[in-house]
Amino acid sequence: QVQLVESGGGLVQVGGSLRLSCTGSARTTDNISRYAMGWFRQAPGKEREFVAKITTSGSMTDYVESVKGRFTISRDNAKNTVYLQMNSLKPEDTAVYYCAAGRTYNPPPRNYWGQGTQVTVSS
Repeated sequence: QVQLVESGGGLVQVGGSLRLSCTGSARTTDNISRYAMGWFRQAPGKEREFVAKITTSGSMTDYVESVKGRFTISRDNAKNTVYLQMNSLKPEDTAVYYCAAGRTYNPPPRNYWGQGTQVTVSS
């Protein structure tokens, strides 16, 4: 079982930046380096949507069109952590952001989920 914990959410003004972190369980067998990782978000009244994903090695990434050029996903397997750097934030980025781990890069990983962290962008 992989346990994921997100952090770094908060309230930010339009145009601001936030960096989300997702840390995996400290147990060796659950090290997230074994998994493709992704970020998803869910706004009020909307379905959860894919935001970004990264392969186990970090050599490949992909993003939903609406965040390309503004968000960057990265990982540090030595720290058992995945990051989502979010720049030039817009009100429509307001959502609960979830970290996910999975066995596949395609389709995006969805086997294990964190509890989510709220991001609110104020205009």
